[in-house]
Parts: sequence; C-alpha cells; structure tokens
Amino acid sequence: MRKIVVLSGKGGTGKTSITSSLAVILSRSNKLVVVDCDVDTPNLGLVLGVKKDDFNWKKVYESEKVVLDHDKCTGCKKCLSICNFDVISWGDGVPVFNKFLCEGCGACSIVCPEGAVSLERIQNGFIGSADTSYGFKIVSGRLLMGASGSGKIVDLIRERASGYKADLVLLDAPAGIGCPVIASVRGADYALLVTEPTPSAFSDLKRAVKLLKQFNIPAGLIINKSDINKGFNEKIKAFAKEKGVRLLSEVPYDYAFVDSLVNLKPVVVYDNSFEKYFKDIMNNNS
Repeated sequence: MRKIVVLSGKGGTGKTSITSSLAVILSRSNKLVVVDCDVDTPNLGLVLGVKKDDFNWKKVYESEKVVLDHDKCTGCKKCLSICNFDVISWGDGVPVFNKFLCEGCGACSIVCPEGAVSLERIQNGFIGSADTSYGFKIVSGRLLMGASGSGKIVDLIRERASGYKADLVLLDAPAGIGCPVIASVRGADYALLVTEPTPSAFSDLKRAVKLLKQFNIPAGLIINKSDINKGFNEKIKAFAKEKGVRLLSEVPYDYAFVDSLVNLKPVVVYDNSFEKYFKDIMNNNS
C-alpha cells in the first residue's frame, strides 16, 4: 500500500482541488482511498460531491479534560499555582477550570492532596467514511469546536483508511506545518507540494520542504495558478531545483476551478481538458 500526501504550507493554494482531480485520475488504474486529514475544516468530500450526511460517522473520545469533585476540594489552591496554561481561576472558594484552555496535562490532579481533581476522557470529534460516485472511498474526520487532539483524529482516520487494503492512499493534509500536518505526512512514501507564486505561499513552501526533509520523504512540486506572477514562479522553480524537489506540473489560473467547486466536482470532471496537467504530474513522477 503506497501512501502519497498532498500538502502546501499555505492555505488557499488549491491543494484540495488538485487532490480531488488526482484522485479521479489515479482511481482509473489503482484501488484508491482518499483521506481528508484537515479535521478542523474538512472539505475534500464537498469537492467530490459527498455530503456530510453520507458519512457513517463514529464518535471519537481522544481527549482528556479536568473534572473537579467539589465535595473533596478544601480550597488549598495548589492546582492554581501549578497550572502553566492559565486554565484555573478562583471563585466562591473553589477553582474554576476553563475547559477550552485545558491541555489535559494532569499536573493539577497530581498536586491535589485531596484527590479532588481528576481527568476524564471526553468526545473530541468524529471519524467516518463514505463512497464517492467515482468508484473510491473517502475517509474523513471532524474535530469538535474548541476541542483538542487533531493529530490523534488524523491517526485514527489513517488507520481506518489502511483497513480498506487499497493499492494507494491519497492523503489531503491541512494547511500549515502543525500537529495534524505532521500526523498526515508521517510514514508517507511520497509528498506532493502544491504552491502558488505569491510571497506568503513561497515562505510557507520553504517550511513544508524543511518538514519533509526531517521525515526524509521525497517530494515533487505542483505550481498552481502558475501564470499570476511569472517572476515569483521562477523563484519557486529555482528554490525547488536547489532543494532537490522535482517540478511535476504548472497549472495556470482558470475560472474553471471556481466553476467546478460551485458544481461540487473535481475540475477534471467538470472540464476534461485539464487532465493534461494532472497527467503531467504522473508522467514526471514515474
């Protein structure tokens, strides 16, 4: 089972649009599963025409939060002094815990001499899978608002995707280089970097390349909206060459991408003339 992760660093480069079209083309010759690893704002399903209610959602309990037993609390304030995350305030002689700030580290429960503070496992999201109309499955996850543990949910959806015994798993990573991105790229066989010729995208591309180097994952580059700034486009290509990242395809800016999103279709389904750009990706990566 080969695992390919698509990431960008910067949000809005067209990563999910690229992923959805790649999935359609790759599924023609591979048993494929796609994974939406952006559990904070999952939208790969939308591009593939899969509605939220189409998923067989399962609750996930992968986070811990503090609980206070008021009957045991003596008001010693030891929990207040140990917390490094400003979770605890004081009111009416007892600690008040802000569960949105709590990291679940458990320090307060350790120092409490009365055992009044404990941690309990709580629901922090959902994972689910669904069939697309293109002959492959999509696996996705959703983090509850204000909850933590996005990386753990990514681990769970990757585990579910592995259970389908596909030839190829295509992972759509979230923007940035944080915990859910690290959980997405870890163990990947290859990475596809999607960028655009803008200063912010170039800056974040550098961070993404550095992250992949740390995990020793080979990578190829797709420059989306390649014609919006030719000067920056050349800078990005020079950087990729310097870092040993192979340029796979340059996709020009086109309103067909917008129209395809409005119609909830990958661009290669909406307008098959775009297939040439995605076939370039596969031919240059062969």
